[in-house]
Amino acid sequence: MEKKYKLGVIGAGFMSTAIVKGVISNKILLPNQIIVSDLFPQALEKISENGVAVTAVNADVVNNSEFVLFAVKPQSLDEVLDSIKNCNCEKFISIMAGVKKRKIKNVFPNSKIARCMPNTPCAIGSGAVGLDISDFTDINDSEFVIGLLGLMAEVVVVDEDKLNAVTGVSGSSPAYFYLFVKGIVDAGVKHGLTEEQARKLAASTMVGAGKMILNNSEKSLDELITAVCSKGGTTIEAIKVYESENLNLTTEKAVDACVKRAFELENL
Repeated sequence: MEKKYKLGVIGAGFMSTAIVKGVISNKILLPNQIIVSDLFPQALEKISENGVAVTAVNADVVNNSEFVLFAVKPQSLDEVLDSIKNCNCEKFISIMAGVKKRKIKNVFPNSKIARCMPNTPCAIGSGAVGLDISDFTDINDSEFVIGLLGLMAEVVVVDEDKLNAVTGVSGSSPAYFYLFVKGIVDAGVKHGLTEEQARKLAASTMVGAGKMILNNSEKSLDELITAVCSKGGTTIEAIKVYESENLNLTTEKAVDACVKRAFELENL
């Protein structure tokens, strides 16, 4: 039976709002093809400004949507699943960290679930998403999900058991980059720049360096580093400090800690 809405969204938070806005602005779906539920009237009022249907009843979303996007906090999932356990839907997309597909399949055993790990830059259309889409064998369904996420991010398809690694590498790493840039900005201020000047210079360089990596896939990261360093020049002196302080090992330990916590959350 054809559903009234192509996409239903449970949760009207930061990330789901970004997805809804992206879908509409890129004309992937019309506003009247989307319905969103949330417990908070203020959140529904805000997202309804995009022209989508809204409801406080999760079951309205699930029974009337072809695809349902779970965009709630993981600790709220049990309550959400209880509210929709008697509903009819077989296609789900989850952006919840640390929630395996099997938890949803315990309630919807015949369902197909795409599980993904986005990051906060998705909100401005420059994010990264790790996506497990192995359940979807229909090419139209998988293309819809990839297209949905591709509006706001670089999508990398992985198996579900790699999503905790994705959490460490891209899901949480915006915070790592902010911390690194903060150190550069603080140093810039120390050497006479204003905070605004240092922030613009450092952030713009970070964006550009990321594009250099993506646009030079034939080059290793070591080659890109060497390309900036001149023998006896300024950059090599900074690199020597990072090497003596073992920046690589510190970063690896940080990612390890993040991945470890992601596994712990899966088992709560």
